[in-house]
Amino acid sequence: MTELGICLKEARIGKGYSLDDLQEKTKIQKRYLSAIEEGNYSVMPGTFYVRAFIKQYAEAVDLDANELFETYKSELPTNKVADHLGTGASVSQASGSNNNSSSSSRRRSAVAKSMGPNKKFADIMPKVVIALFIIIIIAVVAILKFYQPNNDVDNSKAPVTQENKNVEDTAKEKAAADEAAKKKAAKEAAAKKKAADKAKQKLSKGVVGSDGITTTYQLTDTKKLDVRVEITGPIWLGITDENGATLGESGMFAAGDEVKVDAKDKKSVRIRLGAAAAAKIFINDEEVKLVTPASEKPTQNIEIKLAEEQ
Repeated sequence: MTELGICLKEARIGKGYSLDDLQEKTKIQKRYLSAIEEGNYSVMPGTFYVRAFIKQYAEAVDLDANELFETYKSELPTNKVADHLGTGASVSQASGSNNNSSSSSRRRSAVAKSMGPNKKFADIMPKVVIALFIIIIIAVVAILKFYQPNNDVDNSKAPVTQENKNVEDTAKEKAAADEAAKKKAAKEAAAKKKAADKAKQKLSKGVVGSDGITTTYQLTDTKKLDVRVEITGPIWLGITDENGATLGESGMFAAGDEVKVDAKDKKSVRIRLGAAAAAKIFINDEEVKLVTPASEKPTQNIEIKLAEEQ
């Protein structure tokens, strides 16, 4: 256990918090809180989260995070070790690749020698087979043409058959066109309704709470409460309703992920961002603008309250 871990643990005990209490208060998983106390940073999802989680821990037990970082900076991890290990791994992989290439060359050489004089025969054989196949096809075509009876063909029904085929093709094309038109009309109607709902709804400017990390927005003139979060980088994300119940998935996400929650019949939602700069929040397809820059507060809570109809 590190000096920083001892300091944080004593502050937690002094507050009368258990690890479960602290997990509920900070929304940081219990195993990460325990790892911070033990100084076991290897279980963390990344170096950035070590400092971010320690900062949240310190604030939860009323300690000055910046002062802790300065006092115990020698105990905090850096990226230098990871960079050194990454270079070593690259050298090892390059050496292994050269060895594998040399081994493959020796095997190919041994196989070529073992084939001996049979190699020429093996190269010629496919060409012989193809030539014979072509000769057979030419012979069959010539025989069929020679013995074909020279009878007049009754083509009286041909135009009728072609006409029927044309009618059938026209009917299929018309049916396909009608179906495509219906789909297009339905899509356009849905888009217009979506645009109308978006234009009608009003999302207020956010109000930052006394804790400095929670911003509350009021949503009016709509009954919908669809949440969509686009992830642009590593982030811990959790969404809860007004009762604290978890909605959808929560945990670590990576760039390119997208989290969607239909908060139908909910009065409010609370979106916990572990790295606010790595996420974009949309409410009913309208982007929520952060009041507090992510550079100032990496960890933020975004609360959307659905106003009751008058």
